[in-house]
Amino acid sequence: MKQQSHQLQKHLKNRHMTMIALGGMVGAGLFVGSGVVINSTGPAAIFTYALAGLLVVLVVRMMAEMTTVYPEAGSFSEHVRIALGNWGGFSVGWLYWYYWVAVVAIEAIAGASLIQYWLPHAPLWILSLSLMIVLTLTNLFSVKSFGEFEYWFSSIKIAAIIGFLIIGFFYIFGFWPETNLNFNNLTEYGGFTPHGIKAVFQGIVIVMFSFVGSEVVTIAAAESAEPKEAVGKATRSVIWRIFLFFIGSIFVVVCIMPWNDTNVLGSPYVSVLEKLNIPGAAQVMNFVVLVAVLSCLNSGLYSASRMLYGLAQKGDAPKSLLVLNHKGVPVRAILYGTLIGYASVILAYFYPDIVYQFLVNSTGAVALFVYLLVSIAQLKMRARLEKESPHLLQLRMWAYPYLTYITIISIIAIFVLIGMNPSMRSQLYMSLACILIVYVAYFFRKKEKKNKLSNKKVG
Repeated sequence: MKQQSHQLQKHLKNRHMTMIALGGMVGAGLFVGSGVVINSTGPAAIFTYALAGLLVVLVVRMMAEMTTVYPEAGSFSEHVRIALGNWGGFSVGWLYWYYWVAVVAIEAIAGASLIQYWLPHAPLWILSLSLMIVLTLTNLFSVKSFGEFEYWFSSIKIAAIIGFLIIGFFYIFGFWPETNLNFNNLTEYGGFTPHGIKAVFQGIVIVMFSFVGSEVVTIAAAESAEPKEAVGKATRSVIWRIFLFFIGSIFVVVCIMPWNDTNVLGSPYVSVLEKLNIPGAAQVMNFVVLVAVLSCLNSGLYSASRMLYGLAQKGDAPKSLLVLNHKGVPVRAILYGTLIGYASVILAYFYPDIVYQFLVNSTGAVALFVYLLVSIAQLKMRARLEKESPHLLQLRMWAYPYLTYITIISIIAIFVLIGMNPSMRSQLYMSLACILIVYVAYFFRKKEKKNKLSNKKVG
């Protein structure tokens, strides 16, 4: 395809950016995965989500600070590169790229499983490939089409949660037919923390993975007409909405349903709606979860391609990936990001359990490591900016450097919790293996660049 442009196009509007920020954090993990957290933590899952949400908000705030200082950098991997050097940008870029291409495959398989609810006889691999193809074409068409799809996907998810909150609060506070004000489920069945305080903190490990995606808005800033304003507005709105949507909805679930109810483990939101005798509850929530999966798939393709494009700009990926079509879309970067997804979907046909488990385990701690490097980068960049260019700090990280240090310590503590949990230890080991591979690749890449430089000098 002939290169028509040398720059990504700024076609994302403020409304796109706001919904990308909101939609990025509201995925299938909230609608389905929250049941596992509630079942293993009890009603105290409210605090688990609050603590995890606070941690993610702090990381996104750090990203927003760096993005408003360097809005044209392209992504937070380049901010890490500016602060920590080439090794940081290389590591964050490739690890984040791998995380999302693996998630794309996971979500394609998950989305196909949801569609089988309505089409039980349709082969899983055909449905998975169909979802991949449709959303790949969406991303290839233009960045505006990605923004529009994400806008409407996010709108549906947010509307569903708001509706769920309204209905839930009506029930809890006695405004629903044949109900009275009742918070008994918060203290019965073993108390508020039936599995102890330790379980509250261990649950953060699972919840953190549900929040990954809220940082996509800082990547999209490079294709926004007003990056500084859009990122600032989007991240500020995220702060209160993340607590309303996540903590509010978890509060509704644990108030209405006993935490140890087996139905909660499967699908807590469907369980609540069925208890309230909402007609077609399973149908509605299955559709909402499918939208959440498609949204994650859409964002994953976008994030992976832009991260790969940024790596190519710095010479850490083939320069051929810089080719853009006439609408400023990095076509090759998008297609390369789908290769693992297509390969995984095909392999899943032959080895369904093995492939899915490998993808989940190998990405388990990768995003957390990326967050850790981002936090360290912000700590270093902010110190330099305070001395050299304080006027550039238009959107500041709160209580610097104390909250940054707390974030770094918290992420390290989560790694320790993963290592202490036998059921999650394999995720830590496989993720560390991926991180090691990236560092080995950087070593050889650095050596290759050094040899080329030496050859030029000799010549």
